[in-house]
Amino acid sequence: MTASTFLLGLFAAAIVIIPASVAGTAEQLISSAAEQRQGRVIDVQEGRGPESVVWVVQLSDLHFSVHNPERALDFINIIGPVLRMINPSLVLITGDLTDGKSKDLLTMKQDEIEWLEYKSAMEDVVKRSGLDKNIFYDLRGNHDSFGVPVVGGSFDFFSNYSINGQLKRTGRVNSVTLETAKYKHLFVGLDTTMPIGLRGPTNLFGHPTDELLAELDSQLSQWDSQPGKPVIKIPFGHFPLSFSALSQSQRSLEDIFLKHSVSAYLCGHLHTRFGKNLKRHHQVSDNIRTLQKLVQLNMHHLPSDSSINCSFGATQPNEFWEWEMGDWRRSRAMRIVAIDRGHVSYIDLDFKVGLRKTIVMPTFPLDSRFMLTSSSRRKYECQHMVPSSFETVRALVFSASPILSVVVRIYDSKPGTFDMVMETEMTKISGESSRAEFYAAPWNYRAFEDPSPDRYWLQIEAIDAMQRSTVSEMRAFSIDGITAQTSWTWKEFYVMGFQWSELYYPILWSIVSLILSTLLIPRALLIFSRKQYTYRYFIAGKGFVRGIPWVLLELCRLPVVWSGILGYVIYLIVCPWFLGQVFVHNEKKVYMTYMGWAVESFNQQGKHEYIGVPDVMERKKTMIAVRKSEHQNGMDRGGSERFSWWLP
Repeated sequence: MTASTFLLGLFAAAIVIIPASVAGTAEQLISSAAEQRQGRVIDVQEGRGPESVVWVVQLSDLHFSVHNPERALDFINIIGPVLRMINPSLVLITGDLTDGKSKDLLTMKQDEIEWLEYKSAMEDVVKRSGLDKNIFYDLRGNHDSFGVPVVGGSFDFFSNYSINGQLKRTGRVNSVTLETAKYKHLFVGLDTTMPIGLRGPTNLFGHPTDELLAELDSQLSQWDSQPGKPVIKIPFGHFPLSFSALSQSQRSLEDIFLKHSVSAYLCGHLHTRFGKNLKRHHQVSDNIRTLQKLVQLNMHHLPSDSSINCSFGATQPNEFWEWEMGDWRRSRAMRIVAIDRGHVSYIDLDFKVGLRKTIVMPTFPLDSRFMLTSSSRRKYECQHMVPSSFETVRALVFSASPILSVVVRIYDSKPGTFDMVMETEMTKISGESSRAEFYAAPWNYRAFEDPSPDRYWLQIEAIDAMQRSTVSEMRAFSIDGITAQTSWTWKEFYVMGFQWSELYYPILWSIVSLILSTLLIPRALLIFSRKQYTYRYFIAGKGFVRGIPWVLLELCRLPVVWSGILGYVIYLIVCPWFLGQVFVHNEKKVYMTYMGWAVESFNQQGKHEYIGVPDVMERKKTMIAVRKSEHQNGMDRGGSERFSWWLP
């Protein structure tokens, strides 16, 4: 008998005598690990229909707070009954579950009472909705990581009280697949908060790592090697892409999403105070220049070529939509996302006025402003679409009362007014045991072909047994797949149109170069030029522009002032900007430079690393405002309850 054979025998004997309970626990752990690697698969039909459509609910930015208990109370009283009525396949909560702020907004740290409130509220919602707790997926937001030095530590309450934490979804990337008879719908949640959670406001951006991007790539491709059903891919996270930094290897979430041509990316973070059209269409193209990748002027990438290539083997554009949704904190917002035969749509709901008895959600045709892509047009013009998916107008109707009738109306806006050109009764096509009432009406879709993507408008009305009428929001549609160009407001453009993480260093060094130029060039003129630049020289050609050089030259004649400004600029480049305590209950102070906060890594034997870039853009102006507020209110909290700092 060899040594290896003897050891193998001992190993086999050990397996035999393992208690059944331990073996069962091991099987559960193995099953849980396997599920995290590939993701859970849910058969959403189970004989209940409707077979062609699935829908999920998204909530974001709950900000449960001990200082605002009405947020959690409204959440329980509204969301529980609404989820029972909607009966979604998934409930996605995309970050900022708790607020983590003091009443005066000066202290930002995790509060266990808020997390206990969140846990209790979610248990109540699950109970009232009658849904399986396993279909709820919640993610960290930046508020959920304020002052958390390490994930899994004593201040990481998310790991203890969130649903993902309770269900041992410990990975930064988690996926779940909703499978119907003809489609797979892959949802992938990603947590891009900083592994070392700084206290706010230097915790504003998502920070995906190379490891996270590799895992995300793997999860999004998990069905690619299996032929058969088409796969609709929808990732969801907290941070918009404009507020997501690059990884160590300069890769981005956008790169991964474009590679897989996901249908949409669902996110939160910005709330509704910046606008209600926080959507952005992303597309990769050889004609898109570097500057256009940094700054996108409109919600849509302008088409580089109006012609469509239908030849065999022609490359399809890689593209996707980014849909940021409103917040529960103030707006009491909720979103329903539906996928009907591959067509992805959504509606945003506002519950500030209370519960809704009926919700009407059109699922086809799609809104030409916020939902169509260039691939939609290509499929239509090249006849690659599924004709049966175009032959009916379809809608989901969720109601607390029986529905008596559903009517679709189409209006033509070409005359300058909305003239109704079609009115048809819709027929319920789902069975009595269905998860919702699904309605359809046949139409001649080719009659609505038009080069204008916002000529025709759709509205659907439902009347319940109490004779209450509910109408959907009017939406433009384009059968041809042509996208209506929609512009942002200036506030929407400010938060969605810029890739702030890539612009931080160019903006920083441009400002530094400008300041140095205004100091050094006039100084050089005084030293090396033979001309005498006096007040009379500049006043001869009156004007503000001619006065600026005179002011700069006069500044150079004041050595103390000139040297002070130059020294200040040099200080900003080589010295710390702030000194403070970035973690709760940690007396150790760290410093911040333009490269970020220099913190001691918890997994690199005391090695310091810079984190929080480009988040530091918000630090200086916020700290000045906070300091001013403290002086005005006569407060000085000291200790670990706030930052102590110097301002360069």
